Amino acid sequence: MATATKHEAIADAVLDAIGGAGNVKSVTHCATRLRFQLVDRDKADKAKVEATRGVITVMESGGQFQVVIGNTVSDVYQAVIRHDGIAAGESTSSGGLMARLIDLVTSIFTPFLWVLAGTGLIKAALAVATAIAPSFGDTSTYAIFYAASDATFQFLPLFLAVTAAKKFKANQWAAIAIVGALLYSETIAVIANAEGVDVTLKAFADGGGELTFFGIPVLMPAYLSAVIPAIFAVYVQSKVEHLLDRVMPESIKNFINPMIVIGTVVPFTFLVIGPLSAWLGDGLAWVVDNLWALSPAVGGALLGAGWQVFVIFGLHWALLPLFMVGLTTVGYSLLTGPLFAAVAAQGAAAFAVFLKTKNKDLKGVAGPASLSGIIAGITEPAIYGVTLRLKKPFIYGVIGGAVGGAIAAIGGSAAEGFVLPSALTVVSTINIGNFTLQLIGTGLAMAIAFSLTFFLGFKDLPATEPEAEAPDAIEAGDVVIASPVSGTVIPLAEVNDKVFSSGALGNGAGVLPTSGTITAPIDGELVSVMPHAYGIRTASGVEVLVHVGIDTVKLDGKHFAPKVAQGEQVAAGQVLAEVDLAAVTAAGYDTTTLVIVTKAPETHSVAVRAEGAVAGTGDLLTVAR
Repeated sequence: MATATKHEAIADAVLDAIGGAGNVKSVTHCATRLRFQLVDRDKADKAKVEATRGVITVMESGGQFQVVIGNTVSDVYQAVIRHDGIAAGESTSSGGLMARLIDLVTSIFTPFLWVLAGTGLIKAALAVATAIAPSFGDTSTYAIFYAASDATFQFLPLFLAVTAAKKFKANQWAAIAIVGALLYSETIAVIANAEGVDVTLKAFADGGGELTFFGIPVLMPAYLSAVIPAIFAVYVQSKVEHLLDRVMPESIKNFINPMIVIGTVVPFTFLVIGPLSAWLGDGLAWVVDNLWALSPAVGGALLGAGWQVFVIFGLHWALLPLFMVGLTTVGYSLLTGPLFAAVAAQGAAAFAVFLKTKNKDLKGVAGPASLSGIIAGITEPAIYGVTLRLKKPFIYGVIGGAVGGAIAAIGGSAAEGFVLPSALTVVSTINIGNFTLQLIGTGLAMAIAFSLTFFLGFKDLPATEPEAEAPDAIEAGDVVIASPVSGTVIPLAEVNDKVFSSGALGNGAGVLPTSGTITAPIDGELVSVMPHAYGIRTASGVEVLVHVGIDTVKLDGKHFAPKVAQGEQVAAGQVLAEVDLAAVTAAGYDTTTLVIVTKAPETHSVAVRAEGAVAGTGDLLTVAR
């Protein structure tokens, strides 16, 4: 039987809990969240979604049902949109102005966010390399790496053309042509200057040349890296296209519409959108710089304290345009300096919880969450799974972020290029402002958050009780599941397969077999039969999966000899298949045989009854009330 991946299992469970694929109007995702627009909110069971393994929490904001997944959100998103009737990347927001702004920003920037962050890491590494060896900056190797890191940012408008066209329902190829014309003005020499040398339109205008369009003066701002002109140009394009689609005859619209759209929107952008966007961008940059200049310490403290609060409600996306304005005008934004302290402080608070809590489940969440926050800059697992859940650690993290953010801001620190603030990317601030103060601020933020959490403490969750031993007696109504093979019992969490060990498919156990005879662990109907996997449904509705080996589906049945067929009724102990274990092992596959309860009554739980050696047909699991 083909098994769903971990991400598919999460996606299926989430869709089931929100009312099925038919209840999804649209879905997008950002760095850590699935953002659903639902047809009927009342059909969604929030508690059931939050109880899904792999889901951190659920937030509702701006008309969106937001399911926080964490780092693997893009994989779960792909698993969601594989369902018929769910469109990829389309989202509309019926909320207020802020909700619509956040929806717009996430829809346009999220698809290439990780590429932008990845190239930002390359640029950060180059900054470290040249700080250690300044001569490296003069080599061609440096130049090639710099091209790799800077190209995405310089030609960012082309990325925006694609995603904005998708958002505004415009022709993507026409959008690329329009935005490409803007970049062309700075990259290709097409007009002779006063000396008779061909130069770009931008160089011609900057050199004092009279640039006009049918006699109308054309101002030529910088379009490389420009965000606002590209988005507005595609928005205008979408309106022109929608108008032409209504009036243009079908016989000629395929080639006439692009001609008219490109031929009108490009000049309109050069004449109107570009200059207005440049004025807007310069104005925003002026406002930010002057407000920051009044008191960088206060600004840094407010941003360092508030950043993680913004993250909770998804409001941090509303600040992204302000970051991008700074990045596209001077190469950095002072608003980014305090963020490293804010992020690191939450990670440090979560790490203190990891060390102090007596609850094993909380400890299991806090450890990975702290690393995700500190190293990768993704704090949702730490916030929702640990600090906000316990309240005080979140507050301690906010305090640390405020102090560290103020120190970083006093030093004028900022990230060079676009990065997610983390321990790995703090080196992106090495060339902007006082790097020492950035390190002091970030380190002090972590120390404050960790110390307050560890020494002042928090109201811990009740200590996890040790798992009760399986009772010797079988109670009435319990379902007993036997081992399908003789061998050694392996706890499910130790199985060398993330899908099974995570419990995404259900609870159970593994058995490292010593015999190749695979038997039915229970009476029931064979609902699925593959050479390596067998699904059995009991009369009471319990469903059990027997999966022989890890990734053995790739063997295409080789070395497996099934003895049953789908639809048959089998009795416990009846032979399902004979397997050549030596041959499977020689082929490079783990022969661990999984016994998973894939479906059971909600009032029942699965317990492992055996440990160590187990005989074939010996009791392995119980499904008990």
